[in-house]
Amino acid sequence: MGGIRVSGILVLCLLVVIGSTDAQLQLGFYTKKCPKAEKIVKNFVEEHIRNAPSLAAALIRMHFHDCFVRGCDASVLVNSTSSNQAEKDAPPNLTLRGFDFIDRIKSLVEAQCPGVVSCADVIALAARDSVVATGGPFWNVPTGRRDGVISRSSEALASIPSPFSNFTTLQTSFANQGLDLKDLVLLSGAHTIGVSHCTSFTNRLYNFTGKGDQDPDLNSQYAANLKAKKCKSLSDNTTIVEMDPGSHRSFDLSYYTLLLKRRGLFQSDSALTKSSTTYNYIKQLLQGSSQNFHAEFAKSMEKMGRVKVKTGSSGQIRKHCAVVNS
Repeated sequence: MGGIRVSGILVLCLLVVIGSTDAQLQLGFYTKKCPKAEKIVKNFVEEHIRNAPSLAAALIRMHFHDCFVRGCDASVLVNSTSSNQAEKDAPPNLTLRGFDFIDRIKSLVEAQCPGVVSCADVIALAARDSVVATGGPFWNVPTGRRDGVISRSSEALASIPSPFSNFTTLQTSFANQGLDLKDLVLLSGAHTIGVSHCTSFTNRLYNFTGKGDQDPDLNSQYAANLKAKKCKSLSDNTTIVEMDPGSHRSFDLSYYTLLLKRRGLFQSDSALTKSSTTYNYIKQLLQGSSQNFHAEFAKSMEKMGRVKVKTGSSGQIRKHCAVVNS
């Protein structure tokens, strides 16, 4: 009798393991259910990204902002309603771009395979494919994510690290997502492409401590150039500035070189030099090659793409990315 009971427990445990394995992300998740899904995403990205290469940075940022709130579940795409302000309308997300781009891809995969491919997977694939299309690194994107049904602006405000974050805040924010300091350095490397509005850093130029002063950690020559040629006032909310001046279209090590010269644009960039651990990671990257950086960045992107994902029967597959299925 005892033997039967033990055998029954072992069978039950085996079923649990099998069930949990089936619910995990996997490469080629859509091979049988929607074999053309990943090709549809890739083709659309390659067709359109050449006319809007800056979207590569925008889509990485969207993927990042999505994963840091309730995991990578496309909750960042949900529209607000009369009874709920969604993540999309939280201050950190007001400058996000690419929503229409994702919607257009989703409509194509829906036409091919209705109700099969999640918006969360579309974001993850499009972010990767857009970076590759602009000459950046490739990383594996296992699929099988499902879409969340909750999106709250308050959670986005609380969870997404800001350009004003200090080292402690960044460390805590990343740790909350299961990401370590190496991931912090590598994922920040995405700032090697893209641009920013002045309002994300003009406090460093004009009013760092509230006394009309300049951030002493910002290279004075760089600051003077920004004041004279770019952000001419604290309230400038229209001017766009390259995050990696002179190299913002190349996925290279230039961003890290600038950090060590105190030319990181954001306070959160400068913060990476405040810890001996992150400072040493930066030096190690600079002692290596761009290919090594690409490989390490790819590992952290794949790791981030797994943060608190919904799989199996969790969540849903939204028909329209901006609206939770009724």
